[in-house]
Amino acid sequence: MGKTMAEKILQAHTTQKDVKAGDFIWAKVDLMLGNDITAPLAIRQYEKLKKKKLVDPNKVVLVPDHFTPNKDIKSAQQCKLLREFAKSHKIRHYYEVGRVGIEHALLPELGLVCPGDLVIGADSHTCTYGALGAFATGVGSTDLAVAWITGHVWLKVPETMRFVYHGTLQKWVSGKDLILYTIGDIGVDGALYKAMEFTGEVIDKLPMDGRLTMANMAIEAGGKAGLFPVDKITWNYIKKVNPKRYPRSYRKWKDLRSDEDAQFVDVREYDVSKWEPAVALPHLPSNVRPVSRVKNVRIDQVVIGSCTNGRLSDLQVAAEILRGKKVHPDVRLIIIPGTQQVYLEAVRRKWAEIFVKAGAVFSTPTCGPCLGGHMGVLADGERCLATTNRNFVGRMGSLKSEVYLSNPAVAAASAIKGKIVHPDEVM
Repeated sequence: MGKTMAEKILQAHTTQKDVKAGDFIWAKVDLMLGNDITAPLAIRQYEKLKKKKLVDPNKVVLVPDHFTPNKDIKSAQQCKLLREFAKSHKIRHYYEVGRVGIEHALLPELGLVCPGDLVIGADSHTCTYGALGAFATGVGSTDLAVAWITGHVWLKVPETMRFVYHGTLQKWVSGKDLILYTIGDIGVDGALYKAMEFTGEVIDKLPMDGRLTMANMAIEAGGKAGLFPVDKITWNYIKKVNPKRYPRSYRKWKDLRSDEDAQFVDVREYDVSKWEPAVALPHLPSNVRPVSRVKNVRIDQVVIGSCTNGRLSDLQVAAEILRGKKVHPDVRLIIIPGTQQVYLEAVRRKWAEIFVKAGAVFSTPTCGPCLGGHMGVLADGERCLATTNRNFVGRMGSLKSEVYLSNPAVAAASAIKGKIVHPDEVM
């Protein structure tokens, strides 16, 4: 019996001879991530154990990105704790303010993740790095503290669901739409504690940004990880962001994908040829409709950004739509680049100027509005269309507000019209 990608990667990180779905393993971790909400909890647990040294400071990454730049005294205290911990333990992968990015946009950009890696993070969207062929998953803060001490984590090897996408993507349809329709099909618990593996000719052509978006939202279906077969697109990306690690990673994981005779708990196949941009209505990411079926939904705010859709290609499509146009007078449009590098490139390409002239605000990188923290909290009765990943009750502020999810093209077009529309309506 062949092995799935998940089984192959986890097998390589344990001393057990034959790893299969359902096994519990003590796995060696390549990278351990925390942010300004979750890492302080891990630090306090670590200090309770009175350990003086991290097992490997170079495998620890700390990114204060949720409430930064600090929105209040409490968030400042959280970040101070991270800063002092990083300094005292000589953690070189500490990224704050001027060097910061939204963590799941930043780590791939810095070349910190490679195919075959095992990555854990005290944040549910750590699954993003599966786009690079890594087994990446969210853990609790206590698990993170234990990994800092031991270099290992307990994991149950997940079963794998395979998703196969056939056909050709229509204009304005992106990775965000593929994952929204998929979650709409299986539900928010449809892949509970399973690895979601994305394949097919559509995936073979999907750029890395689209793959990162899809892997990012695997958790919205309950997935333990979201995985993409490692191919030319993967290696071209790795060669660009981490040329030093590329050769040895390539030799080890050149053909990292599931075996033909691997066992999948479920296989779903989709023909995407007639799919149009999708919108997830309140209050679940699975409440998905084609945008043409979302009628007369007026909006107060649009957010383009987050660890889901704050990358360069996301800002590019938004800038193309907004060029020479104006944001509707009743709408607040907030543009949040995923990293400082994305921010700088958007300035160089004059997209920032397009956004500001259109009537948007162009922010520094932060998770801010995605979790209702700052930079775009909603009041009672307000509606927001966002390129983020969650639209639960109260996700962006008031329990009486509503959040809709879409890709950047729909978000930009809707900001112009003041209601949710197909991009063709403004182009």
